[in-house]
Amino acid sequence: MDGVIDDVIGTPYKAAGTTTKGFDCSGFTSYVFKQFKIKLPHSSSSQSGMGKKVTKDDLQPGDLVFFNTSGRGVSHVGVYVGDGQFAHSSSSKGVIISELSESYYAKRYLSARRIMDDKSFEKFADDVADQQDGGPDVD
Repeated sequence: MDGVIDDVIGTPYKAAGTTTKGFDCSGFTSYVFKQFKIKLPHSSSSQSGMGKKVTKDDLQPGDLVFFNTSGRGVSHVGVYVGDGQFAHSSSSKGVIISELSESYYAKRYLSARRIMDDKSFEKFADDVADQQDGGPDVD
């Protein structure tokens, strides 16, 4: 997942954007998960009802994190990448990595959802590990 996210860091923000030419927040998360054959709706509010709810203390890379940036409930989403950080499409900076502890996001954090089950997560993690070490061992 890190490779998919790294490839789009710096992509500009675009309202209703769902491609590498520009993303809004839910367009970004939909794009990331589409690379793993997981379809997400193009709405942060709709995405917040998917998968399994997880606590902030139990976050793992790949979990979706949700924020209330509008004062009217879920209005922003990102992908947790580990170490207290999440990737998202910021309306002012495009696709970036931010800290959950930044005061702006800490005050607006609402919830998190696990979209990939453990089996899928391990498969994609293993696929990435295989690619990084040159592939599976073959005798």
